[in-house]
Amino acid sequence: MMSGFYSYQEKTGMKRKAPRSPQGSITQRPATQLDPLPKGYPQFLEDIKSRIRNAQIKAALAVNSELIGLYWHIGKSIVERQRAEGWGKSVVEHLAADLQREFPGVGGFSRQNVWYMRAFYLAWTEQATNLQRVVGDLDGQNLPRVVGEIPWGQNLELLAKLKDPIQRLWYAQKIIEHGWSRPMLVLQIESGLYESQGKAVTNFKRTLPPPQSDLAQQALKDPYAFDFLTLADDAREREIEKGLLDHIQRFLLELGVGFAFVGRQVHLEVEGEDFYIDLLLYHLRLRCYVVIELKNRPFKPEYAGKMNFYLSAVDDQLRHEDDQPSIGMILCKSHKKLIAEYALRDTHKPIGVSAFKLTKALPEKLKGTLPTIRELEEELAKTKKK
Repeated sequence: MMSGFYSYQEKTGMKRKAPRSPQGSITQRPATQLDPLPKGYPQFLEDIKSRIRNAQIKAALAVNSELIGLYWHIGKSIVERQRAEGWGKSVVEHLAADLQREFPGVGGFSRQNVWYMRAFYLAWTEQATNLQRVVGDLDGQNLPRVVGEIPWGQNLELLAKLKDPIQRLWYAQKIIEHGWSRPMLVLQIESGLYESQGKAVTNFKRTLPPPQSDLAQQALKDPYAFDFLTLADDAREREIEKGLLDHIQRFLLELGVGFAFVGRQVHLEVEGEDFYIDLLLYHLRLRCYVVIELKNRPFKPEYAGKMNFYLSAVDDQLRHEDDQPSIGMILCKSHKKLIAEYALRDTHKPIGVSAFKLTKALPEKLKGTLPTIRELEEELAKTKKK
Protein backbone atom coordinates (compact mmCIF):
# COMPACT_ATOMS: atom_id res chain seq x y z
CA MET A 1 0.00 0.00 0.00
CA MET A 2 2.70 2.44 0.88
CA SER A 3 4.61 1.81 -2.33
CA GLY A 4 1.40 2.37 -4.32
CA PHE A 5 0.78 5.62 -2.48
CA TYR A 6 4.18 6.98 -3.39
CA SER A 7 3.89 5.84 -7.00
CA TYR A 8 0.57 7.66 -7.17
CA GLN A 9 2.22 10.80 -5.88
CA GLU A 10 4.96 10.53 -8.44
CA LYS A 11 2.44 10.05 -11.27
CA THR A 12 0.20 12.93 -10.24
CA GLY A 13 2.90 15.29 -9.03
CA MET A 14 1.17 15.66 -5.69
CA LYS A 15 3.32 16.46 -2.65
CA ARG A 16 2.60 15.56 0.91
CA LYS A 17 1.92 18.53 3.09
CA ALA A 18 4.23 19.16 6.01
CA PRO A 19 2.58 18.58 9.40
CA ARG A 20 1.36 21.70 11.13
CA SER A 21 1.29 22.67 14.77
CA PRO A 22 -2.03 23.35 16.46
CA GLN A 23 -1.56 27.04 15.65
CA GLY A 24 -1.18 26.19 12.00
CA SER A 25 2.54 26.96 11.64
CA ILE A 26 4.79 24.52 9.80
CA THR A 27 6.98 22.59 12.24
CA GLN A 28 9.61 21.47 9.70
CA ARG A 29 11.87 23.98 8.02
CA PRO A 30 14.57 23.64 5.38
CA ALA A 31 18.03 23.01 6.79
CA THR A 32 19.14 26.45 5.65
CA GLN A 33 16.54 28.04 7.94
CA LEU A 34 17.45 26.05 11.09
CA ASP A 35 18.78 27.98 14.04
CA PRO A 36 22.60 28.06 14.07
CA LEU A 37 24.30 25.70 16.50
CA PRO A 38 25.39 27.21 19.80
CA LYS A 39 28.95 28.41 19.97
CA GLY A 40 30.00 25.70 22.42
CA TYR A 41 28.39 22.82 20.53
CA PRO A 42 31.58 21.48 18.79
CA GLN A 43 33.35 21.18 22.14
CA PHE A 44 30.21 19.65 23.66
CA LEU A 45 30.11 17.06 20.85
CA GLU A 46 33.79 16.22 21.30
CA ASP A 47 33.25 15.79 25.04
CA ILE A 48 30.35 13.37 24.46
CA LYS A 49 32.34 11.38 21.89
CA SER A 50 35.29 11.24 24.27
CA ARG A 51 33.04 9.96 27.05
CA ILE A 52 31.66 7.26 24.77
CA ARG A 53 35.15 6.14 23.77
CA ASN A 54 36.26 6.09 27.40
CA ALA A 55 33.20 4.03 28.31
CA GLN A 56 34.01 1.57 25.52
CA ILE A 57 37.60 1.28 26.73
CA LYS A 58 36.49 0.81 30.35
CA ALA A 59 34.03 -1.88 29.29
CA ALA A 60 36.76 -3.71 27.36
CA LEU A 61 39.15 -3.39 30.29
CA ALA A 62 36.48 -4.70 32.66
CA VAL A 63 35.97 -7.76 30.48
CA ASN A 64 39.73 -8.29 30.22
CA SER A 65 40.15 -7.88 33.99
CA GLU A 66 37.49 -10.51 34.64
CA LEU A 67 39.20 -12.90 32.21
CA ILE A 68 42.64 -12.42 33.77
CA GLY A 69 41.13 -12.84 37.22
CA LEU A 70 39.52 -16.09 36.09
CA TYR A 71 42.81 -17.43 34.72
CA TRP A 72 44.53 -16.47 37.97
CA HIS A 73 41.89 -18.32 40.01
CA ILE A 74 42.13 -21.45 37.83
CA GLY A 75 45.92 -21.45 38.11
CA LYS A 76 45.70 -20.96 41.89
CA SER A 77 43.17 -23.80 42.26
CA ILE A 78 45.36 -26.19 40.29
CA VAL A 79 48.46 -25.38 42.35
CA GLU A 80 46.60 -25.69 45.66
CA ARG A 81 45.11 -29.09 44.72
CA GLN A 82 48.45 -30.35 43.49
CA ARG A 83 50.08 -29.38 46.78
CA ALA A 84 47.29 -30.58 49.06
CA GLU A 85 46.23 -33.77 47.28
CA GLY A 86 49.20 -34.62 45.10
CA TRP A 87 47.38 -34.18 41.79
CA GLY A 88 49.59 -34.94 38.80
CA LYS A 89 49.82 -33.78 35.21
CA SER A 90 46.99 -36.04 34.04
CA VAL A 91 44.44 -34.11 36.11
CA VAL A 92 45.35 -30.88 34.32
CA GLU A 93 45.01 -32.64 30.97
CA HIS A 94 41.54 -33.92 31.93
CA LEU A 95 40.54 -30.49 33.22
CA ALA A 96 41.39 -28.83 29.90
CA ALA A 97 39.45 -31.49 27.94
CA ASP A 98 36.40 -31.24 30.23
CA LEU A 99 36.33 -27.43 30.03
CA GLN A 100 36.50 -27.54 26.24
CA ARG A 101 33.57 -29.98 26.14
CA GLU A 102 31.54 -27.91 28.57
CA PHE A 103 32.21 -24.60 26.81
CA PRO A 104 32.49 -25.42 23.09
CA GLY A 105 33.57 -22.49 20.95
CA VAL A 106 34.99 -20.60 23.93
CA GLY A 107 38.72 -20.09 23.49
CA GLY A 108 41.27 -20.12 26.27
CA PHE A 109 40.84 -23.61 27.68
CA SER A 110 43.33 -25.49 25.58
CA ARG A 111 45.74 -27.84 27.33
CA GLN A 112 48.62 -25.42 26.79
CA ASN A 113 46.69 -22.41 28.03
CA VAL A 114 45.60 -24.17 31.23
CA TRP A 115 49.27 -24.88 31.95
CA TYR A 116 49.95 -21.19 31.28
CA MET A 117 47.36 -20.31 33.95
CA ARG A 118 49.27 -22.39 36.46
CA ALA A 119 52.57 -20.74 35.49
CA PHE A 120 50.87 -17.33 35.61
CA TYR A 121 49.81 -17.86 39.22
CA LEU A 122 53.20 -19.13 40.30
CA ALA A 123 55.06 -16.29 38.57
CA TRP A 124 53.25 -13.64 40.61
CA THR A 125 53.28 -15.51 43.94
CA GLU A 126 56.37 -17.65 44.58
CA GLN A 127 58.72 -15.47 42.55
CA ALA A 128 57.34 -12.30 44.16
CA THR A 129 57.49 -13.44 47.80
CA ASN A 130 61.06 -12.27 48.37
CA LEU A 131 60.39 -8.87 46.81
CA GLN A 132 57.51 -7.70 48.99
CA ARG A 133 59.60 -5.03 50.66
CA VAL A 134 60.87 -3.67 47.34
CA VAL A 135 57.58 -3.37 45.49
CA GLY A 136 54.43 -2.93 47.53
CA ASP A 137 52.21 -4.16 44.70
CA LEU A 138 53.83 -7.60 44.92
CA ASP A 139 52.57 -9.28 48.07
CA GLY A 140 52.91 -12.89 46.96
CA GLN A 141 49.19 -13.47 47.52
CA ASN A 142 47.18 -11.27 45.17
CA LEU A 143 47.57 -10.46 41.49
CA PRO A 144 49.04 -6.95 40.99
CA ARG A 145 46.27 -4.63 39.78
CA VAL A 146 48.13 -3.46 36.66
CA VAL A 147 48.69 -7.07 35.53
CA GLY A 148 44.95 -7.65 35.51
CA GLU A 149 44.50 -4.70 33.15
CA ILE A 150 46.70 -5.96 30.30
CA PRO A 151 45.67 -8.59 27.73
CA TRP A 152 46.49 -12.27 28.23
CA GLY A 153 48.85 -12.32 25.23
CA GLN A 154 51.02 -9.58 26.74
CA ASN A 155 50.99 -11.41 30.07
CA LEU A 156 52.31 -14.52 28.37
CA GLU A 157 55.16 -12.54 26.79
CA LEU A 158 56.10 -11.14 30.21
CA LEU A 159 56.23 -14.66 31.62
CA ALA A 160 58.19 -16.09 28.71
CA LYS A 161 60.81 -13.36 28.39
CA LEU A 162 61.31 -12.01 31.92
CA LYS A 163 62.22 -13.86 35.10
CA ASP A 164 62.42 -10.82 37.37
CA PRO A 165 58.93 -9.86 38.65
CA ILE A 166 60.01 -6.24 39.15
CA GLN A 167 60.90 -5.98 35.47
CA ARG A 168 57.64 -7.69 34.51
CA LEU A 169 55.69 -5.20 36.60
CA TRP A 170 57.60 -2.28 35.05
CA TYR A 171 56.78 -3.43 31.51
CA ALA A 172 53.15 -4.07 32.49
CA GLN A 173 52.88 -0.45 33.62
CA LYS A 174 54.41 0.70 30.32
CA ILE A 175 51.84 -1.37 28.39
CA ILE A 176 49.05 0.53 30.15
CA GLU A 177 50.81 3.87 29.78
CA HIS A 178 51.58 3.59 26.06
CA GLY A 179 49.05 1.04 24.81
CA TRP A 180 51.72 -1.33 23.45
CA SER A 181 50.59 -4.19 21.26
CA ARG A 182 52.09 -7.64 21.77
CA PRO A 183 54.72 -7.22 19.00
CA MET A 184 55.63 -3.78 20.38
CA LEU A 185 56.10 -5.22 23.86
CA VAL A 186 58.40 -7.93 22.50
CA LEU A 187 60.41 -5.30 20.62
CA GLN A 188 60.85 -3.16 23.73
CA ILE A 189 61.88 -6.14 25.89
CA GLU A 190 64.38 -7.41 23.34
CA SER A 191 65.87 -3.92 22.91
CA GLY A 192 66.48 -3.75 26.69
CA LEU A 193 64.29 -0.74 27.41
CA TYR A 194 64.21 -1.43 31.16
CA GLU A 195 68.00 -1.32 31.40
CA SER A 196 68.49 1.70 29.13
CA GLN A 197 65.61 4.14 29.67
CA GLY A 198 66.57 7.23 31.64
CA LYS A 199 70.25 6.20 31.75
CA ALA A 200 71.68 8.91 29.47
CA VAL A 201 74.18 11.37 30.94
CA THR A 202 72.33 14.72 31.05
CA ASN A 203 72.25 18.11 32.74
CA PHE A 204 68.42 18.23 32.73
CA LYS A 205 68.00 18.62 36.50
CA ARG A 206 69.96 21.86 36.36
CA THR A 207 68.69 23.27 33.06
CA LEU A 208 64.98 22.30 33.10
CA PRO A 209 62.22 22.78 35.69
CA PRO A 210 61.37 19.64 37.75
CA PRO A 211 58.37 18.25 35.82
CA GLN A 212 60.02 18.78 32.45
CA SER A 213 63.44 17.54 33.62
CA ASP A 214 62.05 14.23 34.87
CA LEU A 215 60.09 13.62 31.67
CA ALA A 216 63.07 14.55 29.51
CA GLN A 217 65.38 12.24 31.47
CA GLN A 218 63.01 9.31 30.96
CA ALA A 219 62.70 10.12 27.26
CA LEU A 220 66.42 9.43 26.64
CA LYS A 221 68.05 6.00 26.73
CA ASP A 222 71.63 4.76 26.89
CA PRO A 223 72.55 2.95 24.80
CA TYR A 224 70.37 2.97 21.68
CA ALA A 225 70.40 -0.19 19.59
CA PHE A 226 70.17 0.51 15.86
CA ASP A 227 70.26 -3.19 15.07
CA PHE A 228 68.21 -2.64 11.93
CA LEU A 229 71.24 -1.01 10.28
CA THR A 230 73.82 -3.30 8.65
CA LEU A 231 76.71 -0.87 8.63
CA ALA A 232 80.38 -1.33 9.41
CA ASP A 233 81.82 0.12 12.61
CA ASP A 234 83.64 2.84 10.69
CA ALA A 235 80.56 4.03 8.78
CA ARG A 236 80.38 7.77 8.27
CA GLU A 237 77.80 9.88 10.07
CA ARG A 238 75.99 10.66 6.79
CA GLU A 239 75.66 6.92 6.07
CA ILE A 240 74.16 6.42 9.50
CA GLU A 241 71.76 9.34 8.96
CA LYS A 242 70.60 7.91 5.65
CA GLY A 243 70.22 4.45 7.17
CA LEU A 244 68.10 5.81 10.01
CA LEU A 245 65.82 7.64 7.59
CA ASP A 246 65.55 4.57 5.36
CA HIS A 247 64.25 2.80 8.47
CA ILE A 248 62.51 5.81 10.00
CA GLN A 249 59.75 3.79 11.65
CA ARG A 250 62.19 1.48 13.42
CA PHE A 251 64.34 4.48 14.32
CA LEU A 252 61.44 6.31 15.98
CA LEU A 253 60.39 3.13 17.77
CA GLU A 254 63.89 2.75 19.18
CA LEU A 255 63.92 6.39 20.32
CA GLY A 256 60.70 5.81 22.24
CA VAL A 257 57.16 7.12 22.56
CA GLY A 258 56.51 10.72 21.56
CA PHE A 259 59.22 11.43 18.99
CA ALA A 260 58.21 12.84 15.60
CA PHE A 261 60.60 13.37 12.69
CA VAL A 262 61.07 16.96 11.44
CA GLY A 263 64.07 16.90 9.11
CA ARG A 264 67.60 15.81 8.24
CA GLN A 265 70.48 18.24 7.66
CA VAL A 266 68.21 21.09 8.72
CA HIS A 267 69.68 24.41 7.58
CA LEU A 268 70.35 27.24 10.01
CA GLU A 269 71.81 30.58 8.93
CA VAL A 270 73.60 32.65 11.54
CA GLU A 271 75.18 35.95 10.47
CA GLY A 272 75.57 34.82 6.89
CA GLU A 273 77.12 31.46 7.76
CA ASP A 274 75.44 28.12 7.09
CA PHE A 275 75.03 25.38 9.67
CA TYR A 276 73.28 22.03 9.37
CA ILE A 277 71.67 19.92 12.10
CA ASP A 278 72.09 16.18 11.56
CA LEU A 279 68.56 15.29 12.66
CA LEU A 280 65.76 17.45 14.03
CA LEU A 281 62.81 15.89 15.85
CA TYR A 282 59.92 17.12 17.95
CA HIS A 283 58.77 15.43 21.15
CA LEU A 284 54.99 15.55 21.43
CA ARG A 285 54.80 15.00 25.19
CA LEU A 286 57.68 17.30 26.08
CA ARG A 287 56.45 19.90 23.58
CA CYS A 288 59.92 20.77 22.39
CA TYR A 289 62.39 20.34 19.55
CA VAL A 290 65.03 17.66 19.93
CA VAL A 291 68.32 18.30 18.14
CA ILE A 292 70.36 15.16 17.40
CA GLU A 293 74.04 15.11 16.53
CA LEU A 294 75.48 11.79 15.33
CA LYS A 295 79.14 10.98 15.98
CA ASN A 296 80.39 7.52 15.06
CA ARG A 297 83.34 7.96 17.41
CA PRO A 298 83.81 8.33 21.19
CA PHE A 299 82.38 11.43 22.86
CA LYS A 300 84.58 14.53 22.99
CA PRO A 301 83.94 17.57 25.24
CA GLU A 302 83.81 19.97 22.28
CA TYR A 303 80.63 18.25 21.05
CA ALA A 304 78.76 19.83 23.97
CA GLY A 305 79.79 23.34 22.90
CA LYS A 306 78.61 22.78 19.35
CA MET A 307 75.28 21.39 20.59
CA ASN A 308 74.85 24.38 22.91
CA PHE A 309 75.24 26.64 19.87
CA TYR A 310 72.68 24.64 17.83
CA LEU A 311 70.12 24.78 20.64
CA SER A 312 70.47 28.56 20.95
CA ALA A 313 69.90 28.93 17.20
CA VAL A 314 66.89 26.56 17.16
CA ASP A 315 65.30 28.30 20.14
CA ASP A 316 65.78 31.65 18.42
CA GLN A 317 64.79 30.72 14.87
CA LEU A 318 62.39 27.74 15.07
CA ARG A 319 60.92 27.51 18.54
CA HIS A 320 57.31 28.69 18.92
CA GLU A 321 56.38 30.76 21.96
CA ASP A 322 54.29 27.82 23.24
CA ASP A 323 57.18 25.34 22.91
CA GLN A 324 59.35 24.29 25.81
CA PRO A 325 63.15 24.82 25.61
CA SER A 326 64.77 22.64 22.95
CA ILE A 327 66.76 19.59 24.03
CA GLY A 328 70.01 18.32 22.56
CA MET A 329 70.92 14.65 22.17
CA ILE A 330 74.50 13.71 21.27
CA LEU A 331 74.61 10.13 20.00
CA CYS A 332 78.15 8.75 20.03
CA LYS A 333 79.79 5.42 19.40
CA SER A 334 80.75 5.42 23.07
CA HIS A 335 81.25 7.79 25.99
CA LYS A 336 83.02 7.91 29.31
CA LYS A 337 80.56 9.01 31.97
CA LEU A 338 82.79 11.43 33.90
CA ILE A 339 84.07 13.17 30.75
CA ALA A 340 80.47 13.64 29.58
CA GLU A 341 79.42 14.96 32.99
CA TYR A 342 82.26 17.49 33.06
CA ALA A 343 81.43 18.65 29.53
CA LEU A 344 77.77 19.28 30.43
CA ARG A 345 78.28 20.66 33.92
CA ASP A 346 78.47 24.37 33.04
CA THR A 347 76.44 24.40 29.84
CA HIS A 348 73.23 26.42 29.96
CA LYS A 349 71.16 24.37 27.51
CA PRO A 350 69.60 20.93 28.26
CA ILE A 351 71.82 18.29 26.64
CA GLY A 352 72.04 14.52 26.92
CA VAL A 353 74.80 12.14 25.84
CA SER A 354 74.05 8.54 24.83
CA ALA A 355 75.85 5.74 23.02
CA PHE A 356 74.44 3.78 20.11
CA LYS A 357 75.20 0.35 18.73
CA LEU A 358 75.21 -0.71 15.08
CA THR A 359 74.97 -4.13 13.53
CA LYS A 360 78.14 -4.86 11.64
CA ALA A 361 77.86 -5.56 7.94
CA LEU A 362 79.31 -9.04 8.55
CA PRO A 363 79.84 -10.69 11.94
CA GLU A 364 83.50 -11.23 12.78
CA LYS A 365 83.01 -14.97 13.30
CA LEU A 366 81.85 -15.33 9.69
CA LYS A 367 84.70 -13.42 8.12
CA GLY A 368 87.08 -15.75 6.31
CA THR A 369 84.46 -18.50 6.08
CA LEU A 370 82.60 -17.01 3.13
CA PRO A 371 83.99 -16.79 -0.43
CA THR A 372 85.12 -13.43 -1.80
CA ILE A 373 83.62 -11.88 -4.93
CA ARG A 374 86.69 -12.92 -6.94
CA GLU A 375 86.38 -16.52 -5.72
CA LEU A 376 82.72 -16.55 -6.69
CA GLU A 377 83.51 -15.18 -10.16
CA GLU A 378 86.20 -17.81 -10.67
CA GLU A 379 83.83 -20.56 -9.60
CA LEU A 380 81.12 -19.28 -11.95
CA ALA A 381 83.64 -19.18 -14.80
CA LYS A 382 84.56 -22.80 -14.16
CA THR A 383 80.90 -23.77 -14.18
CA LYS A 384 80.31 -22.07 -17.55
CA LYS A 385 83.28 -23.89 -19.10
CA LYS A 386 81.85 -27.24 -18.04
